[in-house]
Amino acid sequence: ACQRELVAAGRVSRMNAEFRAAVAHFKQAPPVLTHSQKVCRLYKRALKTAYSWAVFRDRFIEEAEEIRARFDANAHLDPQSKKTELIIKKAEEELLDYTHPDPYVVPYMPGGTLFMRNAPVPYLAIYGENLPEGVEDVSINPDCSRVREGEKGTVGRVFIDYANKEMY
Repeated sequence: ACQRELVAAGRVSRMNAEFRAAVAHFKQAPPVLTHSQKVCRLYKRALKTAYSWAVFRDRFIEEAEEIRARFDANAHLDPQSKKTELIIKKAEEELLDYTHPDPYVVPYMPGGTLFMRNAPVPYLAIYGENLPEGVEDVSINPDCSRVREGEKGTVGRVFIDYANKEMY
């Protein structure tokens, strides 16, 4: 009943629009990838998907060898050819079909059991403005990785989508 009242009052659509506007503020432009970067990321996603489905390590190794053989079979193709683009598109579609409904998440990443637990205290909170020699004040992402120039978190704010286990 509560949801119907909100819809009737027009508050749900306004809330959704405001939420989308807030997320748009945090989203960064997707990087322009080279062919080799696309293939490497596709390969990594294929291995992660296989790891989510494989219960035993020896089964995962067998699957990983099969995935590697499929990638090696097409390594000789020209990166700019239409056939290569078609193979990559079909591989992405196949990967989407095999996506696990509850994929394995590394514990310290968004959605993991250790995510944002016991985050390190910033050096400025410990030392104030007088950092000792050799101590470098570095920014860290919520997954405890260092912020590198041009990556997520360099703008000072990160939006965490817990439902989709993503960081923007």
